[in-house]
Formats: sequence, C-alpha cells, structure tokens
Amino acid sequence: MNRKYTNRKYLDALEQKVLVFDGAMGTSLQLQNLTADHFGGEQYNGCNDYLVVSYPEAVEKVHRSFLEVGVDVIETDTFRSNRITMKEYGLQDRVLEINEAAARLARRLADEYTGTQVDTYTGKQGNTEHATPDLRPSTFNLQPRFVAGSIGPSGKLPSTNDPELSDVTFDELVDVFREQAVGLIKGGVDLLLIETSQDILEVKAAIIGCHKAFAETNVWLPIQAQVTLDTTGRMLLGTDVNASLAILEGMGIDVIGLNCSTGPEHMREPIRILGENSTLPVSCIPNAGLPLNIDGQAVYPLEPEPFANDLYEFVTKHNIRVVGGCCGTTPNHLRLLVDKLRNTQYAIRPPLHSTPKLASAMSAVDMRQDPPPTLLGERLNAQGSRKFKRLLLEEDYDSILEIAREQVDFGAHALDISCAVTERPDEVELMRRVVKKLEMGVDVPLVIDTTELDVLEVALKTAPGRCLINSTHLESGRDKADKVFKLAKEYNAAVIVLTIDENGMAKTREKKLKVARRIYDIAVDDHGLKPEDLVYDALTFTLATGDEEFVNSAIETIEGIRLIKQNLPGVMASLGVSNLSFGFAPHARPVLNSVMLYHCVQAGLDMAIINPAHVTAYPDIPQKEKDLAEDLIFNRRADALQRYIEYYEKVTPITESTLADPTEGMTPEQRLHWKILHRKKDGVEADIDEIIIGGHFPSPIGGRAGDEGISPSPLGRGQGEGESPLLSGEGWGEGKPIKRNPRLPDELKERIR
Repeated sequence: MNRKYTNRKYLDALEQKVLVFDGAMGTSLQLQNLTADHFGGEQYNGCNDYLVVSYPEAVEKVHRSFLEVGVDVIETDTFRSNRITMKEYGLQDRVLEINEAAARLARRLADEYTGTQVDTYTGKQGNTEHATPDLRPSTFNLQPRFVAGSIGPSGKLPSTNDPELSDVTFDELVDVFREQAVGLIKGGVDLLLIETSQDILEVKAAIIGCHKAFAETNVWLPIQAQVTLDTTGRMLLGTDVNASLAILEGMGIDVIGLNCSTGPEHMREPIRILGENSTLPVSCIPNAGLPLNIDGQAVYPLEPEPFANDLYEFVTKHNIRVVGGCCGTTPNHLRLLVDKLRNTQYAIRPPLHSTPKLASAMSAVDMRQDPPPTLLGERLNAQGSRKFKRLLLEEDYDSILEIAREQVDFGAHALDISCAVTERPDEVELMRRVVKKLEMGVDVPLVIDTTELDVLEVALKTAPGRCLINSTHLESGRDKADKVFKLAKEYNAAVIVLTIDENGMAKTREKKLKVARRIYDIAVDDHGLKPEDLVYDALTFTLATGDEEFVNSAIETIEGIRLIKQNLPGVMASLGVSNLSFGFAPHARPVLNSVMLYHCVQAGLDMAIINPAHVTAYPDIPQKEKDLAEDLIFNRRADALQRYIEYYEKVTPITESTLADPTEGMTPEQRLHWKILHRKKDGVEADIDEIIIGGHFPSPIGGRAGDEGISPSPLGRGQGEGESPLLSGEGWGEGKPIKRNPRLPDELKERIR
C-alpha cells in the first residue's frame, strides 16, 4: 500500500537490519518497589502510566536499562493511556498531557543513546578508543534508537453483545485512540504501536484513529499492529492468525505481528504462518514464557538464553524482522537477544503477493476457492426472500441466524445480507442488528448488500471481519462509486462492481469490458485499491421473457466474464446467477442456474451469489435437462424457451414435505446427536424426553457409552470403526463437524449467542 510519511526512519532502518524492541515496562517498574507517593498519591497508586508525570525518574531508569544493552526501539510508558482506562484514576482529561510527556521522555533518551558509538562486532558502546585489541576488524557506527508510541487496548470488547464490555460505539473507540495518538505524535515518537489487542474490531478502530491523528497533526508515521493470541492460537474472541492477517494487512499498517499472552513456544506456528504469508514485515514480542502463579505473584519462567534462541530461530527461519520482549523480559533477556542477532545475515525474501481473502470474526476464506466458485448465500436478502423479510420485520434475529447457518451447512462460503424493506425506514439499524447477530454466530464472511452509503458504513463499523461490499457502479456517474471505494479503502473491504454506466446495463461483451476498464481506473489508480479487491459482476438478464433483445444475453455474460478476466489481470468475477431464471417456475430454476454457473466458471467466474442448496454439480444433472438448459442459454433453437417450460410443467415440484428426512431410521440418541451437530432446534426437547424416559444413554456411534471398545464421547471412535459417519456435515468436507465458535470465554457465550 502506498502511504505518505513525514518520518519513515524506522522503516528505512528495518530494510537494513532486524530491529530489537525493549523488554517489560510493568515488571521492571515493580522491581523498584515504588510507593503511593511515587505515583502522586493514593488515588493514583498503581497507575504506571502516570509515573511519567509524578515520578519520571522511575520510567527513565527502565528505558536506560534497555538502551544500555543495545536495543533499537524503546516503547513509551503509555500502554493504558487512553481516556477509557485512565478514567479509573480520574485522569481521563489528562490523556494528551500524559502521552506527550511519556513520548518526550523516551525521545530524549533515544536521542541521547543515538549519539553513542557502537562497535558493530562486539556491541560495546563508547568511542573508537574502546575498539577491541584483537585482529578482527571493528567498525564504530552510530546506532539509531527509535521511540514506539505504545497504544494498548481500551478494556472493551466491541464485537460482543455484553452490556458492559460493548457499551461503546466504533466511532467512540476511534476517537479514543485518535486522542492518544495525537499526544504521542506531539511528543515525538517515530512510530505508533498498537499492541496486546484482544478484539479485532477494536484493532480496526485503533488503526483508523491513528490515521485520523495523522490528518489532524499533519505528521504521518508508520503503524505497527500486534494482536495477542492464547495457547490455542486465537485471540480472546476466537480470531485466528489467518483472519487477523486478512483483516489488518490492507488497513494502512506497516508491520504486523504478535505480542504478549504467551512465550515464544506457543507463537511458533502463528509466527510461521505470518512469516510465510504476510506481505508486510512481521514482529514477534513474546512474554518470558507463560506466567506461573507463585505466592499470588505472576512469575515468568523463561530464562534469557532459551528466549533469545527461540527468537533467533524465528528471525532466521521465518524471516521475522522485529523482535523484542513483553511481560517478564529483563535487560538480560534483551542483551542476549541483541548479542545473538548482531551481524546476523538474513535473506531478504522477494516481495510476496498476498492471496486475496475475506474473513469472518474468526477465520479467513480464500476469495478464489479451488475448485471454484466461491458461493455467496443469497437467502438473507429482504428483496429476494419473503421469509427473511418477514423475520426481519418481526425482529426475529434467532431465526435469521438459523437461515444463515442453514446456508453455511449447504456450503456457502460467505453470506449476502440486504435489509432494505419498504415497511421500515431504519435500514441502518436493521443492518447493524443483523450483522451483530451473525458476526459471532456463523464462521463465514459477510457480504454487505446495500445501495445506501450510511447503511454500508455502519455495517463496516460493526463487522469485525473483512467484508465484501455489494455493490457499486457508474449509473449516475462516479460520485457515489468514489464514496464506496473510499469506504472500502478505509475499512479494507473488497467490492463487487457492476458493469453499469450512465447508459445503463452493459449488454454486449465489448461494452461490459469497456465499463469494467473505466471502473478499474477509478478504483485502482485513484483510490489505491488492489486489482484483487475488485469483483466484477458482468450481469445477466432473465431468459424467461423470450424478448428478442435478451435471447443472447447469457452468452454475452459468459463471454463478458472471459474478456474481463483476460484484460484486467488480478480482478475477480462474480454473478447473481439466479437472475437468469427469474420468472420461471421455482422447480425449473435450479437446473438452469446450475448449468449457467458451470459455463460461467469455465469462463473464469470466481464467485456466485446463489442459494447453495439449489446447486447441482454439472455431471449430476440428467442429460435431457442439461440439453434443454444449454439450448436456452446458448440460443441454439428457436423453440428453446417453449421446450424448457413445457418440460418442467410435467415435472412434479419437490416440496419440503417430499424431501427425505435425514434423521429417518435413527435412534433418539442419534437424532439428538445429528441435530446438535447441525444446529437444528426443532424436536430436540422431544428427543431428550424420549431418551430420558428410555432410561439408557447409548453412544450415538453404536453400542453403549462405556462398552468395551467404545469411546464414551459422541465424537470418539468405536474400535475398528473409524470416525462416525454422523460427523460429516454437508458443506464442511467428509469427517469434519460443522464449525462453531468454541473459543469464546464461557462467561460471554450466553450473552453473545
């Protein structure tokens, strides 16, 4: 991403060497046995950040201890210096003062030590007269020292529905972090460090807040954003490292990484993933191991040598460019790390091209599925689904969540959401509530389908993940498209763009390409979006009318997709496939849609907005039905439409009452197990009653729990039986249970679901 900087010295240094951050501020201050007087009185006792005002000598001592061992970067003592956390001490109105004071203190010391000559061979600080007497050459250089403005979390979890933890709006969080960043910038920091982040939505707010601070001060600095993962490799609310990368990488940051929570041993796999996949430099700043509770005190057990060895491995093996220490790390930890990295030669990897992804609040999804296409579920659209519209008007969000889960069960990779209804003027609030309900209830990305800019912006502020915007075009000129692209850039969203200009919908393949080129130039050249952020919908028309103007429209759409993909490398293509069959009898539509989908994929289609439950694989479509559909799509016969309609008039529609019951023939226990796995609430209580009345609790995979060779766990294995076939959830792959969100803290689950 092209950004402007008024100070990019930190990034320039990063191109030359691995940079080492300092160690723990908090635990270092604790060793000084400070009293309430040092903190400025009992009311401020324990507020480490306020020491930069009340007793800066303590903070200076910590900074010097790390500068003396040769670190490149020191962090300001401002981890909690935002107005939300400082309100605990009544200091919320002194945020600017505290941050600026902390930054000025660190700046003075960093500049003092930048003037110290360093022997690049031995690491000794001093003048050239201290050069080593042996025969090995020693070169004395001035080591630049940098100041990172530390921005920690607010203590809120805006992604949740918890009445206390989410009682703050996205805009309020943006302003909280803007204010803190302004203070740090005025104090002279070299970069802003967003660290120890627990909720990915808050990280997005912090980044946007930093950019607003740049605009306010006219000082533009690098941003380093670091999330915190637990021992399972996920953030507090379940976000994994791939999702973190997909969500943050395109938001205008310069370094991405991990810090705190665990020691390096539990960061090994996430760091490998970041090192191999991030287009940005990667940082790793772990604790000195997992803390132990010894006599009521947190003790960090990892000694300096294994700590330094692990980070050295990360640098040399995974191309990590920034390292340092978090909780429990001492000057000794950093001294050994600096010594180990001195004169280390690391390979500069060639620039990576990121794989375009969307993300839910928890995991990332490739925008290009293999095999294609990426399926965008269409049933959460109030314009196209009477059921969804009814539930929306009734504000039955639990049932809306069930529709979402059903689409995921049938294989949808993302969910299209449209909440525009003529009966309600509050589309903004309806969209906010639906997004809020789905964000922690389904583990797939969201597609925000709206024509209103205020609705779009609220959705992007509510969704923690990386969304796809549906859609924009040039029907009224570029003004609205410019605004959509601006929002997409700010919130790192991808955009579906329609081949429509001031003359209406493009009907021929050549016109579709012409409009596509114009949109490309605006989005990529003027707004800085990447080609892979653009998903072109070449549009199709219904074939049900027989109108001579549209009999070749399906062919033009297929060939339009092909032309756009060939002439605009990197972009993607999508299609609202079911528009083709609009007006046909419901039971006649799935085959036509499925055949059209197949041919569009052959032409390069990457995504399809469609009901995944109504998609039949091309080889599985009976040849007679396939021929009828292709005659109509490719206009091969003058009577193609008539023959298609007549054929399906003789076919008995399949209704819900004629569908096979997937639980037919199961025992009550097996039925209950299936319903739990597939999140089906209907009949669960009756099954439980039947099991209780029966008085026995056999394993759903056969036999009784506890019988020899049978695992008592419903997910266990029977002896010689392999995995239970009940674990196969349609759409998730054989043998895999349907995804949930097991990472949420227990105390939050009931509040969020």
